[in-house]
Amino acid sequence: MNKAILILIIMTALLLTACAPGTLRFADKDHPAGFFWGIWHGWIAPVSLIWQLFNSNVRVYESNNVGFLYDLGFYIAVVGGFGGFAFSRKSKCKKD
Repeated sequence: MNKAILILIIMTALLLTACAPGTLRFADKDHPAGFFWGIWHGWIAPVSLIWQLFNSNVRVYESNNVGFLYDLGFYIAVVGGFGGFAFSRKSKCKKD
């Protein structure tokens, strides 16, 4: 693997986890996570899950949120984001 690609992957992972749930960004109770943060946290949920193994402060789901709208955004991103991988696969047709 090229060294530049490895550095790019590491930098991208750090960038994605900079706004992960459970970090100090949402420590203030006056500024809970909303709908769009729910979407973001749903998209980076797999990365957050792995990062949680190394940092116990990081969570997959932000507990300081606005409620239904955060949940809606989170679930839309999880279902839509993970389901998107199925659409990117090439379908294999059997030729008779």
